[in-house]
Amino acid sequence: MVIDDFPTQRIAVIGGGSFGTALASVCANNGHDVSLIVRNSSQVTEINENHTNEHYLPGVLLHSGVRATTSEQCIAHSDVVLLVVPSHAMRETCKRIAPFLRSDVILAHATKGLELGTGARMSTIILDTCPTLSEQRLAVVTGPSHAEEVSRLLPTTLVVASASKVTAECIQDMLMNSVLRVYTNPDVVGAELGGALKNIIALGCGISDGLGYGDNARAAIMTRGLVEISRLGIQLGALYHTFSGLTGLGDLIVTCTSRHSRNWNAGYLLGQGFSLEEALERVGMVVEGVKTTKVALDIASKADVPMPIATAIGDILYAQKSPRIAVDELMSRTRTHEMELFLQETTTGWIFP
Repeated sequence: MVIDDFPTQRIAVIGGGSFGTALASVCANNGHDVSLIVRNSSQVTEINENHTNEHYLPGVLLHSGVRATTSEQCIAHSDVVLLVVPSHAMRETCKRIAPFLRSDVILAHATKGLELGTGARMSTIILDTCPTLSEQRLAVVTGPSHAEEVSRLLPTTLVVASASKVTAECIQDMLMNSVLRVYTNPDVVGAELGGALKNIIALGCGISDGLGYGDNARAAIMTRGLVEISRLGIQLGALYHTFSGLTGLGDLIVTCTSRHSRNWNAGYLLGQGFSLEEALERVGMVVEGVKTTKVALDIASKADVPMPIATAIGDILYAQKSPRIAVDELMSRTRTHEMELFLQETTTGWIFP
């Protein structure tokens, strides 16, 4: 069943994980010609014959128009390429597909992470490795969206960010239908950082919930976590208001409060006393926040941006600090103001000496 009638696009979705599969099904449902490029032949057989991808989306029936393949040749005939691969695989994937990209192709990615070692955002990696692609034909798909709900056609909102309004609106039209509302945004930096950094805070909320600390603690971590995301994002060139929207606050809420969230689940297991290795094994899929925490802390240190919550999470992940001790240390920090940035930038309220 096609929900809404949009001009047909030839779309290659690269990445047969949960979100790549969900977006491929959405595009097919919208009447587009969709090829889903996956890693192994058994996954191709399952998707094409059974219209399922049980490992990533158990119990979900995919649109029959999704055609899975292990070949990347279809990229050469695609109007739009949608990259939905883990952040650690982005650079190698782009190098591999670059020769297939048409000069007029639009490329969008939906990966929420930062590159370990370089700290690069995904769009930076894509432009570095795909020389025929211009910034004007690149977009980011982000926002509060669990693949499990997108694939079941439950009401969802997304954001498409691009330097080009035309490109953003092309992806908006490609995805939007009566259950998926898509907004556009020119702030690519903010969209990518909001999507990546919220995973760190989701780990923290999971840890807090695993410790049994309750709703008050979770609300504090989310709210002060958003402050840390905004601090670092603004320092790196993002627009402040982006973080109060869907790709900031919205994505933070859904990732910090849902059992669909891999990052929340990994954090919850850490709070329950499991080691990081045990937690990741039990989640069974990529937990982007683990690597993103290290990258973000390195960037924040160089930029002299304070991120106490992220630092505490990093201590738990990489220094084996007890979650309870980390929380105690956070709670006993030197007293401060909640609205310090606002107070420094305006003439209302208290004036700092």
